Amino acid sequence: MITIFNRKMIFTSFSMEEQANVRNVLDNNGIRHYVKVVNRRSSSPFANGTRGITGSFGEKFEYTYEYIIYVHKKDYELANRCIHK
Repeated sequence: MITIFNRKMIFTSFSMEEQANVRNVLDNNGIRHYVKVVNRRSSSPFANGTRGITGSFGEKFEYTYEYIIYVHKKDYELANRCIHK
């Protein structure tokens, strides 16, 4: 089981295709992983969202979502080798 206490970030990207490729590599090598998707335009408990203030004119949609992939600490080295082959 991957928890906040035993995980390590292996990959981060704004590209859906890149994160899908990394996830496929991890799946093919039997490495369990956890994906966190962060919407960079949404509000948070500490700050309001920016869309209502600034709108979305001129912003690139592909930078709206960030994909962060975590693996178990014990699998980090193997996952790193598999991803960077």
